[in-house]
Amino acid sequence: MDTFKYVIIGGGAAGVTAAEEIRKIDIDGSIALVCDEPYVLYSRVMLSKPNFFLGKVPFEQVWLRKEDWFKKNKVTFLKNKTATHIDSANKILSLLDGTKVKYDKLLLATGVSVRRLTVPGADKKGIHYLRTIDDGKAIMQHIKNAKNAVVVGGGFIGFEMADLFKLAGLNTTMIIREQHFWSPTLDGVSGQMIEDALTKNGVHLIKNNEIAEIKGIDFVESIVLKDGTEIPCDLLMCGIGVVNNTKWIAESGITVNKGIVTDEYLQTSASDIWSAGDIAEYKDILLEENVIMGNWVNAVEQGRVAGRNMTGAHDPFKFVSFYTTQGFGISIAFVGDVAYGANRVVLPRGSKEINSYSQVVMVGDELVGATMINRTGELTTFSKIIKNNIKVADKHSSLSDPNFDLKTLV
Repeated sequence: MDTFKYVIIGGGAAGVTAAEEIRKIDIDGSIALVCDEPYVLYSRVMLSKPNFFLGKVPFEQVWLRKEDWFKKNKVTFLKNKTATHIDSANKILSLLDGTKVKYDKLLLATGVSVRRLTVPGADKKGIHYLRTIDDGKAIMQHIKNAKNAVVVGGGFIGFEMADLFKLAGLNTTMIIREQHFWSPTLDGVSGQMIEDALTKNGVHLIKNNEIAEIKGIDFVESIVLKDGTEIPCDLLMCGIGVVNNTKWIAESGITVNKGIVTDEYLQTSASDIWSAGDIAEYKDILLEENVIMGNWVNAVEQGRVAGRNMTGAHDPFKFVSFYTTQGFGISIAFVGDVAYGANRVVLPRGSKEINSYSQVVMVGDELVGATMINRTGELTTFSKIIKNNIKVADKHSSLSDPNFDLKTLV
């Protein structure tokens, strides 16, 4: 049984960043990185960008590390390996192939899996999800010959893939089961602005509906909605959320909730075990509550903090996460925690009429998050207000004024 000072489960942004940070501090400590894919680190963000799929960005740019990175940094890369159990008392990690690895410090950066359709016909070819580079390659190949694309799900993946399919010249239909796009994260005004951009650019948008059946012999040929409507489809793209695979973690005796529960130092309930990235449900010291923040920049920053703490540091994770995208002539950005809640006040900023609108999310006298439609230039300032815990209880009218300069608050 091999023994390593540091073992990291997960070859994505959080895991690789943690290994990099550890090596900066501990130049000799042995590191093993367990990855359930055969690939070195690549950009999951780039995978959903139209320019990448359409060949306007060289495919090679997707790789963020090369094979020799592991050798240079003295990191043992255990690829195509799946973790199945942790014996935290004896510090032994078991893998699916029967291999056992002993560790001193362990990081759980396992990421999440895509949620899959379970309706009749969901096993047919031509149905796509987007999480891995192999998923991306399959879509890139399929769009060359497809004619009728259907996108299921009203979120970042759905928005970006619909943009791709229209740019590729496909007849594109989008299906969402909510009353408006990106509900409940966005309000009706924000949703309507996105919907207007979609339909103006030729996307057929169907709301308050979902797929009941997928028809075809081997490949998808059409879909049937719950109201009986049948739509021609030879490419079905699903962006219906993610699944947190925490069952084996819980069976290993580590506390889980929606994700793997950690404190503000990204330490789990088990000694010498940390968690980072999309799977971590961490204590946010800015919000004073546990949250899961599934995006790339958050994973990188958590990996960095977890890596330092595995070497003996005691640094809290304090970061204002953000995500941006654009397509169909509009820009969208989220910063901080934009979830609705009973203790939250949401202030509108701008309007549909001026084609520029934000939701400013308040908890008590502090700003905790914001969504922006065609106002992404304010993202950095919003971030500074949140990070510095600037009190804005008496600024509601100013925050609601689209002409008010937010920089005066910083």
